[in-house]
Amino acid sequence: MTIWRGVFPAVTTKLKQDGALDLPALQHSVDRLIVSGVSGVILLPMLGENASLSMDERAQLLTAAKEAIAGRVPMLSGLAEVSSRSAAEAARAYEKLGAEGLMAFPSIAYKSDKLETVRWYKDLAAASGLPIMIYNNPIAYGVDATPDILEQLADTPEIVCVKEESGDIRRVTDIYNACGDRFSVFCGVDDLILESVALGVTGWVSGMTNAWPAECVQLFNLCRAGRFDEARPLYRLLTPAFHLDTHVKLVQYIKLAEHHVYGAPEWVRAPRLPLEGEERARVSAVILDAIEQLRVREAA
Repeated sequence: MTIWRGVFPAVTTKLKQDGALDLPALQHSVDRLIVSGVSGVILLPMLGENASLSMDERAQLLTAAKEAIAGRVPMLSGLAEVSSRSAAEAARAYEKLGAEGLMAFPSIAYKSDKLETVRWYKDLAAASGLPIMIYNNPIAYGVDATPDILEQLADTPEIVCVKEESGDIRRVTDIYNACGDRFSVFCGVDDLILESVALGVTGWVSGMTNAWPAECVQLFNLCRAGRFDEARPLYRLLTPAFHLDTHVKLVQYIKLAEHHVYGAPEWVRAPRLPLEGEERARVSAVILDAIEQLRVREAA
């Protein structure tokens, strides 16, 4: 049975100013993440602007990422589709392209009820041989993979993990109480990672790890080792930046963080637009403050 653990950044899709894929920049970012100690990478997440890419572009992106990864860590692909048929087709395509797992959204065009949500994931599990991480983000998508839904999926061996992003920290304990250790539970929101690890999650799907991979891996490892007195100062330092991961413009915010930290391209694809004016200044101030505090911390 597949068991995922550790920090799995949701990798941003690097674009040129005209909106075209910037595959060399993507490969550089993936290599940077792996060298910094992440345990896996997730391409084509929501943070990777999945829904705005064509299938051909997704294929190019996964192929380039697979080349850069070179077998060092697992490569998962986000799967964000409208219908069960298109989800099954995408799952098979991503498997052929070398994905070793799927981070699967619910239908991105329909708020399924509990029965439909169970069927969605069971049908997807039957579509390919890939293990599946359920992407549970009811705030964004209106569908909640609650503990009772997970109980109904416990007999589906392909479903191995849940990315928990309900925003309710109590949910971690509720999942374990309902399902035991049947599923790996990953924290899916940056500004709840310390609390989530304290409650027993074994992994973290992280946005801001794109900007600060070494620091986020260090934070996760300190928490997993129970060294919370050492973890808290670093968590407090990064939390203002982590809050940016919960905003509707997290794609722009995290790409801007990458741009400030190591010069990555910040371009996005419409309808998203680059940050300007007061908003850009405000978000930049948060990021630049974290950069300075980390510099001081490292020098101390």
